[in-house]
Amino acid sequence: MNRRELLKSSLLAATAAAAPPAPAQQTIRVPQPTAHNWPEAARETSGGRMPNVLWICADQQRFDTIAGLNNTHILTPNLRRFMDESVTFTHAFVQNPVCSPSRGSFLTGRYPHTTGLRANGQRIRPSEQLVPRTLADHGYTCGLSGKLHLSPCAGGRNENRIDDGYQVFWWSHDLSDQWPGKNMWRVWLKDRGVKWPDPPPKTEAWGVPVDPIYTQTAWCSDMAIDFIRQQRQFNPWLFSVNIFQPHHPFWPTQDYLAHYDPAKLPSPRYQEGELDGKPVFQRVDHQAAYGGTAVSFAKTDDLTHRQITAAYYAMIEQVDTEVGRMLKVLENTGQAENTIVIYMSDHGEMLGDHGIYLKGPYFYDCMIRVPLMIRWPGRYKAGLRSDALVEMVDLAPTLLEAAGVPVPAGMQGRSLTPVLTGTATRHRDSIYSEHFDSSFLYDPPPMGACVRTERYKLSYFQHLAGGELYDLEKDPGEVENLWASPGAKGVRQEMMEKLMGRMIDTVDPLPERKTLW
Repeated sequence: MNRRELLKSSLLAATAAAAPPAPAQQTIRVPQPTAHNWPEAARETSGGRMPNVLWICADQQRFDTIAGLNNTHILTPNLRRFMDESVTFTHAFVQNPVCSPSRGSFLTGRYPHTTGLRANGQRIRPSEQLVPRTLADHGYTCGLSGKLHLSPCAGGRNENRIDDGYQVFWWSHDLSDQWPGKNMWRVWLKDRGVKWPDPPPKTEAWGVPVDPIYTQTAWCSDMAIDFIRQQRQFNPWLFSVNIFQPHHPFWPTQDYLAHYDPAKLPSPRYQEGELDGKPVFQRVDHQAAYGGTAVSFAKTDDLTHRQITAAYYAMIEQVDTEVGRMLKVLENTGQAENTIVIYMSDHGEMLGDHGIYLKGPYFYDCMIRVPLMIRWPGRYKAGLRSDALVEMVDLAPTLLEAAGVPVPAGMQGRSLTPVLTGTATRHRDSIYSEHFDSSFLYDPPPMGACVRTERYKLSYFQHLAGGELYDLEKDPGEVENLWASPGAKGVRQEMMEKLMGRMIDTVDPLPERKTLW
């Protein structure tokens, strides 16, 4: 609401207060749906027929892991073909480098601390409006297979869902069995008499001796395929396929791991001593990830590093196989032309780069930059590769706009439609990400934020003597920290001001201001 509208609203309110009371209006009763109503068929909106949405989200997949785009070692033939049919964003960034805050952010189109879900182990505010909830309110049937992770799940806790809009909910958080009878993939295995093998002790990378059809990755895809086939007469629909791989543990099946020879894979990108002068959390995690509790780069040899990379690539390859299966079913059921397909990840993986594994309080590109491909045949520009700076909060308003559904006032992302349709080449001049004590326990608690432009990246943590500043043009690997460099003082000041501006941008626009007073 601009100032003129605000003033007009205030004057109308004052006039209404002085006027005599209006006569009581007759109550209009809206017919309520019966228990026997079927889902709505596809219908017209201001933008035409409402599209289906197949939303595929891998877990912990970094941006440089797709063949034909940025990696010559990995096998992802289906994603390679999908690129030719989609808009591929090469510079898409998550708003938090760990699971729950990132997922809450892209599902609402709002920044993590705005949703109340700024850290793993918290629950998103019940008042938050997820994309599936909004679309369900406009006639969509929404479903999910795999992970959601918008509330605490550790220690066998059942996910305490808000009104998220998912009418079909096949939940499987990860590979473990700490939720007896609740992890639906594990239930499915038990029903088929399949026992998931126990891993060998002290093994960082392992090929699971099981048929790939019994993996959680394939199961998530199977559930999506069943849903797609069942819903083809009852459009529109949205289905979230939230596959756990390639999240650690690094356990692909033996079949997929056999495709990779560790000796032919590159070692992690790490220079001895590069963590000196960087935030202390990185030196802690160099010794053992997750605040000193998990896999150690410093205590493992180069062969182990390459074996972990092989296992990580093998998991992504199986995800690629399942993407191909789901796309084929869309074609076979005649739904491909009117289905938006998204492929993305919730955050990246250090994979030994900078001497660290897994994830944590850092903002390297391998941590916050992720794959993002979006296809809508005949609407979005097929084969386009965009280097526009994109935030994952931008997905939510994009989907609602495509469906012809009003974008809620509290949504903070910016629609990607101009870039997707080829009418714009730029989108943002910077991206923002945050880590407000979001992951494991460190001293001091890592309360930090990051801003990245095309040329520079700055991150700042409260309670530390300094931060990080990288010249991405001269140092794309983010090795040399320029924070204390006298020659970079002006750039550091400029980027700090930009970070302050971006943090102000994230202030919650809700509740809406209705009048001047």
